[in-house]
Amino acid sequence: MSETSKRGVFGWLDDRFHLAPLVDYMRHKEVPVHRHSIWYYMGGVTLFLFIVQLFTGILLLMYYRPGAESAYESVRFLMNKVPFGWLFRAVHSWGANIFILFAFVHMFSTFFTRAYGRPRELTWVTGFVLLALGMGFGFSGYLLPWNELAFFATKVGTDIAGVLPVVGDAIKVFLRGGEDVTGATLIRFYAFHIALIPAIFTGILGVHLLFVQRQGMHEPEFVSRQPEGEKRTMAFFPNFLLRDLFVWLIVLNVLLFLAVFYPWELGLEADPFASAPQGIKPEWYFMFMFQTLKLIPAHVLGLEGEMLGVLVFMLAGLAWMLVPFWEIRTRATGRLKPMAVIGFLALGFIVIMTIVGYLV
Repeated sequence: MSETSKRGVFGWLDDRFHLAPLVDYMRHKEVPVHRHSIWYYMGGVTLFLFIVQLFTGILLLMYYRPGAESAYESVRFLMNKVPFGWLFRAVHSWGANIFILFAFVHMFSTFFTRAYGRPRELTWVTGFVLLALGMGFGFSGYLLPWNELAFFATKVGTDIAGVLPVVGDAIKVFLRGGEDVTGATLIRFYAFHIALIPAIFTGILGVHLLFVQRQGMHEPEFVSRQPEGEKRTMAFFPNFLLRDLFVWLIVLNVLLFLAVFYPWELGLEADPFASAPQGIKPEWYFMFMFQTLKLIPAHVLGLEGEMLGVLVFMLAGLAWMLVPFWEIRTRATGRLKPMAVIGFLALGFIVIMTIVGYLV
């Protein structure tokens, strides 16, 4: 009888790669159980949706042909001629939106449970960078079908980047590959979407997951104050992992339902010489910024309103990324703390401005 048949495949691999300590770590790792445990699954769902995006994106790449003359026709061929091509494109498009939605949910659940505090400061920072890169995924991928709405939305988005003082014009030219949105812009966004952003995202994601594994799951303050005998935990493997996989299955079913019953439309082909259609709006995760910039007066204190708005958003994003390093602490208990107020104001602002953007 061979060595492999005696000890099994795992024994054979363990002799060569020393997997036993990893398996032992997973068996002994525990996850806190309390009334907010549901938020522990949000990060896993976001990771799952990123994997779905990778898988469906690779399938779409097999038929997509970048270029102003070929992009739209290749997507139309994919949707009309390739078996289940329409389904994979719908899953990819819906998945992008749900991926960013869960990334926002994960971020705010981390904020309100104060899971960003010591020693998880860099876990929060890498998570924020991943959210920003995820929005970059959405912005760069939106143009790739080369349809009318995506063309003019990209034109508006890159125009906004161009209002920044000193570096604005250089950033706009860099994004567009020239002065205007053309086929060169499409090729550049294609490179961003399938190469540059995924490479950076994957590297930071690896660091983020490493931090999470090394530091374990965060215990909310009310749990950490409990006596050791009263704290409840569950084993990460297999208890928590199986629950995580069950949540993934639910999300996958919701995603497939949306893709089948509300397939993503292609729209009209982009015409750079046509006038912009009425009601051009960005994707929902940019809507709160877009609507805010629309409401700012043309000039504020002698400064261009749009430029001021972009600078404020950039500073607010930087401040939010650095939350663990400037957290406001209070001794009061039983009252709404300043950090909670800031979080509710930020969440309320995003939700309200997004709703207003779609209503007006």
